[in-house]
Amino acid sequence: MELKNRSAFHEYYIEDKLVAGMVLVGTEVKSIRDGKVSFADAYCFFDKHELWVKGLHIAEYRLGTTNNHIAVHDRKLLLNKREIKKWENKLKDKGYTVVPLRIFFNENNLAKMEVGLAKGKKLHDKRETIKNRDAEREIKRYLK
Repeated sequence: MELKNRSAFHEYYIEDKLVAGMVLVGTEVKSIRDGKVSFADAYCFFDKHELWVKGLHIAEYRLGTTNNHIAVHDRKLLLNKREIKKWENKLKDKGYTVVPLRIFFNENNLAKMEVGLAKGKKLHDKRETIKNRDAEREIKRYLK
């Protein structure tokens, strides 16, 4: 099961990627397995040398009881100190941000999030991306 943030690739140039663990409660994991995740307003930020994801909507588990989780709250991402320092320094440059790219389960069935160091695209860049994608699609269609 892999859930992608497609709008991130449309809105940003992804310069670097990292895979981070996530601090979750049990019902959040079950909702992720059901694919009930929305990246609509999600973004990452640094607080006291820790990386957090804000605005990630993980729907309440439908079979959960009174112990169900809150759908939208800040979730801590687990990274090495070295990786955090490197990205914090890059974020000081103008125009960079950290965005969640995808959520997946690794071979040990642990929920992981891939985050990307991104730089925003301008409107003409987005049009160029769409044009290139359509051209590649046409080439693939003719090669079949």
